[in-house]
Amino acid sequence: MTTVPTDRFAEDKAAFTVRGADSAPDLEVGCAAIRNVLKTLPVRPGVYRMQDSKGDVLYVGKARALKNRVGNYVQVSRLSKRLQRMVAQTRSMTIVTTNTEAEALLLEAQLIKRFRPPYNVLLRDDKSFPFILLREDHPFPRVQLHRGARHIKGQYFGPFASAGSVRETLTALQKLFLLRSCSDSFFANRSRPCLLHQIRRCSAPCVGRIGEDAYGELVADSKAFLGGKSTGVQAKLGSLMEAAARDMDFELAAVYRDRLRALTYIQSTQTIHAEGLGDADIFALACREGTMCIQAFFIRGGNNWGHRSFFPAHTIDVPEDEVLSSFLVQFYEEIPAPRHILLDRELFEAALLGEALSGRAERRVTLRAPQRGDQVKMIRQARRNAEEALERRLAESTTQAKNLVALQELFELAASPERIEVYDNSHIMGTNSVGAMIVAGPEGFRKNAYRKFNIKRPETAPGDDYAMMREVLERRFARLEKEDPDRTGGEWPDLILIDGGKGQLSAVCAVMQELGVHDVPIVGVAKGPDRNAGRETLHLPGGREVTLPMNSPTLFYLQRLRDEAHRFAIGAHRAKRAKSLTMTTLDDVPGIGPSRKRALLMHFGTARAVKGAALEDLEKVPGISGTMARGIYDYFHPRG
Repeated sequence: MTTVPTDRFAEDKAAFTVRGADSAPDLEVGCAAIRNVLKTLPVRPGVYRMQDSKGDVLYVGKARALKNRVGNYVQVSRLSKRLQRMVAQTRSMTIVTTNTEAEALLLEAQLIKRFRPPYNVLLRDDKSFPFILLREDHPFPRVQLHRGARHIKGQYFGPFASAGSVRETLTALQKLFLLRSCSDSFFANRSRPCLLHQIRRCSAPCVGRIGEDAYGELVADSKAFLGGKSTGVQAKLGSLMEAAARDMDFELAAVYRDRLRALTYIQSTQTIHAEGLGDADIFALACREGTMCIQAFFIRGGNNWGHRSFFPAHTIDVPEDEVLSSFLVQFYEEIPAPRHILLDRELFEAALLGEALSGRAERRVTLRAPQRGDQVKMIRQARRNAEEALERRLAESTTQAKNLVALQELFELAASPERIEVYDNSHIMGTNSVGAMIVAGPEGFRKNAYRKFNIKRPETAPGDDYAMMREVLERRFARLEKEDPDRTGGEWPDLILIDGGKGQLSAVCAVMQELGVHDVPIVGVAKGPDRNAGRETLHLPGGREVTLPMNSPTLFYLQRLRDEAHRFAIGAHRAKRAKSLTMTTLDDVPGIGPSRKRALLMHFGTARAVKGAALEDLEKVPGISGTMARGIYDYFHPRG
């Protein structure tokens, strides 16, 4: 990859920036900034970023010939209103050249994910997909659910549409192949089989109930099954069951029978008519009233591993084919592409997408729109699911819009709120205190905007809910004032809801007054007598109180918001508490990370034993050098 320098003294720069003289949102000023860039642009592949007067990225695009593509933006009469607005805001551009258009396509996806520009089609749901991981870093491999970066040695099977579908499959796999799911430390410290062995979901290799070779055969069978070769596994289990029955070993035959039942269950819930297809993803797009839904099916080895609906953002006035193409390249930014991608339409850039994805996967990836056979039936099924999901989405959006209008009228807001922030705290007797913020708007809950706040100020007394709420809001709005003082980024709330009554509301209002924030409406949602849902009282500044009928849709909506904040706060608190339970005095020793901590605990058994160990004993621990042993000893035995 190469870049275009601004002058002969900047040959080594990775990008260049040309800025306009006027920061006003004027179309001619934007065109002038683009023309300045055109003077030095080459006719070669690359990626361009359009930026506003603050340097924020407005749009990321790729081109086969940069000069030709960027030159189109100064032909204003040919641009849509959306692109004209973008050009009017443009004050600078950053250009990166590449060797091929396929390379530019991949770089474009990376930059879109990094900057999330407002004029690009965005994959709104960027939550990582779950995989089944069969670890290979232990003599007895472990099967587990995995999310995130795939740096652990082993084989990954997926993606699955949801963690629920992975857990169901893992449960069936335990019954079928009896593979262990415990951690290595748990495995190493067992003296007798655990409960999973008693209920016939593990072969108990931890206590020698199965040898390494026999366990390896189970691992091979599980790989064959997850790879789509379930017929061979089924035949093998059937023959073993018959052999055990012939030998009058009915107990063993019953074990094989139960494993066959587990196999049949997985086949009945996951297999669809995809013979000969192998690994494939299926995509179909539905559009209505300016909203688009893309339905994805994940087929691996002829098994349906679930489906998920996506609703890309910023699709107004964007052609459907362009939306689908942009979605696909972003979707496969982190997820490995299968060999076949089936679409409900022919894409203009299908060959380019295939080339780019093939280069990333280091094997051939094809994109096509089937015209006949069973694959057309699968495409129709995906399209039908996309249309149904879109119908549900539009119905939910209509209800959501009505709820927001009702809140506007109830709380006398200037407009229907676009961003509602709800705050709650969670702790047990003042320990592991956590504050939580959830965000809702016209499109429902915005989970990527949720935030948790670890309560860490010394002056915040444990268990003082008022002080905790003060700390949370001070930190939240101090950061907002710093990052978005002009309130142009859409991160300022139009309404704040507090889980609490008069006391909580008064404390929050005092904090906002101190911060100089006077124009954000605040409402306290107090639970009713005996904490009965449906009898809540809404507290507003100035002492005003509002109660709503128990069957009021607006009350139901407020309860949903409050309950979601409560759920998120409790989840954050439980995660913090669980982490604190695993912490030991070793966590405070300089230079002791997870690996050395594990080695010390495996050698001595407890952190207390490490603390009382002699220097000579510390030096015997695998992975602990003499210098590190001296450091650990001196930490626990400081010299006077």
